[in-house]
Amino acid sequence: MEKQQTNLRPPKETLKIMEIFHARDPNPRCELNFKNAYTLLVAVVLSAQSTDKGVNRATEKLFNIADTPQKMLDLGIGGLKEYIKTIGLYNNKAKSIISLSKDLVEKHNGEVPHNREALESLAGVGRKTANVVLNVWFNEPTLAVDTHVFRVAHRLDMSQGKTPLEVEKDLLKVLPPEYAKNANHWLVLFGRYICKAQNPDCQNCPIKTYCHSNDKKG
Repeated sequence: MEKQQTNLRPPKETLKIMEIFHARDPNPRCELNFKNAYTLLVAVVLSAQSTDKGVNRATEKLFNIADTPQKMLDLGIGGLKEYIKTIGLYNNKAKSIISLSKDLVEKHNGEVPHNREALESLAGVGRKTANVVLNVWFNEPTLAVDTHVFRVAHRLDMSQGKTPLEVEKDLLKVLPPEYAKNANHWLVLFGRYICKAQNPDCQNCPIKTYCHSNDKKG
């Protein structure tokens, strides 16, 4: 384990990068559209292996008629599929959403629980989804490691973790709560629009002086 950590960026440099992100975007927002904790949860479940834009197009009409667990159950799995059929893996996602909605009604009085264990017990909800809900809705300093965060953390030598959980732990060891709260959004947006997997936009990168990645351009 110690050998794995030897090439990590010094914590003070990671904090400097976060300072730059903060200066550019002090109040970053989740790009998924939602009306309440429940619709946020549904949107995040739908976003797995799908784009936020694609999810937002599908949920624009869905959330007008089904913005609570009971309304979603009333809509039914067949009705739900009609709204989300443009989203990848929509059959499995529809089953998960109906199942988690049933659990929310029967076990949590129709409310999204402010509790990691309870969230992760719901169908289709893993650690990443729970972290997003805890962060965005409940304002906790959690960090959801998606493909963007995983890639950026490795490119910038913030982590050499082999799994999302290892990357999450590496980042949270360094980040103070005030940065941990927004780090997820900063890293996701940075990875989505600047530090892309293919053809990263290095010319417009605000932290290029801190980057020593092998695929850095210019």
